[in-house]
Amino acid sequence: MRSKSFDEKVWLKLKEIPYGRVTTYKAIAIALGKPNAARAVGNACRKNPSAPDVPCHRVVKSNGGLGGYAKGPKRKKLLLQSEGVEIKNGVVENFYKILLKPRHI
Repeated sequence: MRSKSFDEKVWLKLKEIPYGRVTTYKAIAIALGKPNAARAVGNACRKNPSAPDVPCHRVVKSNGGLGGYAKGPKRKKLLLQSEGVEIKNGVVENFYKILLKPRHI
């Protein structure tokens, strides 16, 4: 049996982010036991072949900024807003209230 690649592990973690919540690239990295791999998490999100079913749009920057999205920042914003996430000036409103921390992923 082959072991899962880092990207595949990221995609599995993404499925654990509930509708209407967000987490950060760093939180995913920490949850995977690779605290310095936030950039690699971003790269895995960019390569996600199953977006939005594997919800990489729910991963944002540590400051609540939206960050990138392979299908474009407008699409990411629309997907988050469709889940009830409020965004103002490119930043998630009530960020810490809806933030999913590493121990919950």
